[in-house]
Amino acid sequence: MMSNTVKICLGILRPEKLQLTLTSGIKYFAPPKNYDDIVLPERQRLRIYDKVPLYPSNLKPPKMQKRLRYMRGPETLHNTLQLKQYGVMATGGGRMRHEHFEMTRLQVARRLDMKRMYAIWRVDPPWQPITKKGQGQRMGGGKGAIDHYVTPIKAGRIIFEVAGKCEYAEVHDLLRIVAERLPFQAVPVSQDIMEKMEADEKWKEENNQNKYTLKYIIQNNMGGCHRFISKYDHKWYGKYV
Repeated sequence: MMSNTVKICLGILRPEKLQLTLTSGIKYFAPPKNYDDIVLPERQRLRIYDKVPLYPSNLKPPKMQKRLRYMRGPETLHNTLQLKQYGVMATGGGRMRHEHFEMTRLQVARRLDMKRMYAIWRVDPPWQPITKKGQGQRMGGGKGAIDHYVTPIKAGRIIFEVAGKCEYAEVHDLLRIVAERLPFQAVPVSQDIMEKMEADEKWKEENNQNKYTLKYIIQNNMGGCHRFISKYDHKWYGKYV
């Protein structure tokens, strides 16, 4: 009996018709960016780099040691965007071979709109010789023959830049694909992203409440860490490998 009374009351209180009132307002969107100051160069694509550096005919190609210092530590020169737009930045050290240059050049040629955009290299062509001995040879006999050439890259180095009359969302896929295929860690960046990264790093250093940082520990030899840490940790405090 009680349940029937509740059903009758709910039926009385439920409205027979549901009325919706639609309202419209004025939306304000940001004005589009002005690209009138951008002038496209004559060559929009990345130029082809030689696989082997050119030497004079009377000069034998020199051999070289590994020189790992060329790809250790931070990049101090080519670590900013010249065109102030977009690019790929290395976050770790490594070596670029001719195959990586060709991969980057072909991806840019396929995915870039040459009517509105252009790209430039920020790295040198392969110049450091890498030697290698044939399989099955015994030890000794001097240094092996030159197998290929590479370009050493440090962390923070800009690999190439993309600019023109375009937004970051238009070139993000291109930059991401190239960054994922490089032999070292790299990320797509823009001028705004790099400024934000620099500001965040500065904020963390200024507002860090834990005084026992890795720099403090190494400088004060806490736990006798000088016995087992690398000499590069004394210089960069574990920030770069």
